Amino acid sequence: MTLWNGVLPFYPQPRHAAGFCVPLLIVILVFLALAASFLLILPGIRGHSRWFWLVRVLLSLFIGAEIVAVHFSTEWFVGTVYTTTSYKAFSAERVRAHVGLQVGLEGVNITLTGTPVQQLNETIDYNEQFTWRLDEDYTAEYVSALEKGLPDPVLYLAEKFTPSSPCGLYHQYHLAGHYASATLWVAFCFWLLSNVLLSTPAPLYGGLALLITGAFALFAVFAFASISSVQLCPLRLGSSALTAHYGAAFWVTLATGILCLLLGGAVVSLHYTRPRALRIFLDQSEDSSSHGTEGSPLILTNPLFKQLGVSDLKLTTKL
Repeated sequence: MTLWNGVLPFYPQPRHAAGFCVPLLIVILVFLALAASFLLILPGIRGHSRWFWLVRVLLSLFIGAEIVAVHFSTEWFVGTVYTTTSYKAFSAERVRAHVGLQVGLEGVNITLTGTPVQQLNETIDYNEQFTWRLDEDYTAEYVSALEKGLPDPVLYLAEKFTPSSPCGLYHQYHLAGHYASATLWVAFCFWLLSNVLLSTPAPLYGGLALLITGAFALFAVFAFASISSVQLCPLRLGSSALTAHYGAAFWVTLATGILCLLLGGAVVSLHYTRPRALRIFLDQSEDSSSHGTEGSPLILTNPLFKQLGVSDLKLTTKL
């Protein structure tokens, strides 16, 4: 049996801890590639515009990456505990372990790591994901976990989130994730729209789109917080209780929403108070938007004029 490294082919293979979230990794790599591509062409931008474009593009990419990445993060509601607990059903053997609970918009992630990892002649290192997407059946995944014989702490926490559990956590967090995810996708659409509008001669509408982006990001945070504000039913593992709190994804989304509101408010304010400074920051030409001064020529250049053999038009304004 050397082909199977000493493991019989018709028996369950050894379990391994789950790796990094693949969709989250893809999102991070895509936005990092966009940022790297921009940094490569940055030396071709002359003058002070180079730094304006650097701040503008990197801020925009950060906002877009955050809005998409938090959909696949399980760091919305987290809790950890070090405890001594039972390891297998119908067994008096106990292990010392670190148990983690992470609730995201699409499911629950439960980790169990022994301290030390090697106990009872086994490697205690589990990372199990239970999802409640529209096309996933949480109950079926829980039943599959029972059939695989996962450790007691993992099954105990997973059972608390089943639809039939008296705790009601499944309906609570499933609904919270559904509304938060929907509002975040709307925020992403307005983020795309804001990037387009800020590159046009009408930056006011880009600022308004940024304000709406921030508003929907905050709606997602408030939706998750309001629905998940109900206290968890007691989660006791051995002699210790697991307590949960809002995680990194929750706070980063809140900060991103506030950032979008500040940036959008700044664009709208500058449009009415300092339009020239706004055009300079957005690297837009002032010739096409200035009204001119008395007796000063206003030059209108259009590629169509050159094709027709007409030189640049000069208009003299009179007040």
